[in-house]
Amino acid sequence: MAATPSAVSCPGGGEDLDIQIVGVVQDAKYSDVKQAVPPVFFRPYRQIDGRGNLNFYVRTSIEPNQIIAAIPPVMGRLDPNLPVEALKTLDRQIQESMAADRVVSMLSIAFALLATLLATVGLYGVLAYSVTQRTKEIGLRMALGAGTGRVRRMVLTQVVRMTVIGGTLGLVAAIFLGRAAESLLYGLDGSDPFVFVAVALLLAGVALGAGYVPAHLASKIDPMEALRYE
Repeated sequence: MAATPSAVSCPGGGEDLDIQIVGVVQDAKYSDVKQAVPPVFFRPYRQIDGRGNLNFYVRTSIEPNQIIAAIPPVMGRLDPNLPVEALKTLDRQIQESMAADRVVSMLSIAFALLATLLATVGLYGVLAYSVTQRTKEIGLRMALGAGTGRVRRMVLTQVVRMTVIGGTLGLVAAIFLGRAAESLLYGLDGSDPFVFVAVALLLAGVALGAGYVPAHLASKIDPMEALRYE
């Protein structure tokens, strides 16, 4: 919890002011953690006419959740007719202001996992089809002395080529999309090199895993049956 204010904040501008400035405080977020710090001036609440409610911040050296339960009885002794509502910690206030961001983050993670799964299935299907189309070629290579390891490398080379091309295009697009997403999610670094390296390694592992099965099946092809394959 923050320090107890002796004033109410009001957005500056839009009215004629006849006030005396007695001090300047450090910049701080006003109502949304994602927005830039706005120009704000503070006035003593006793000088504000027609105020409907006041927000006070309490600084404490103990666990904030413990002092929340002690505030209503204290306020009740000061003024039984004064309602005390919406008691919450500063961390809770920040979490509530970022609720929409968390929903967007969870949806992004879910769609990313779904996209990874679809990419894995699609890559496996493309490679399996490619191996089927090249069955006679693979059989001829094996009949001429190509070993199983060489056949596997031939198929995995195709996987690596597809991964490099697709990964490069994807990372370039991710850089631009990441910069655009910085304005949507609080605290997001759209150009974090660690994230890009981790994602690139993850996708490379997924691609090689999806391509290993067709490569292994290709290495098990019987050359004589493959030469008769139509």
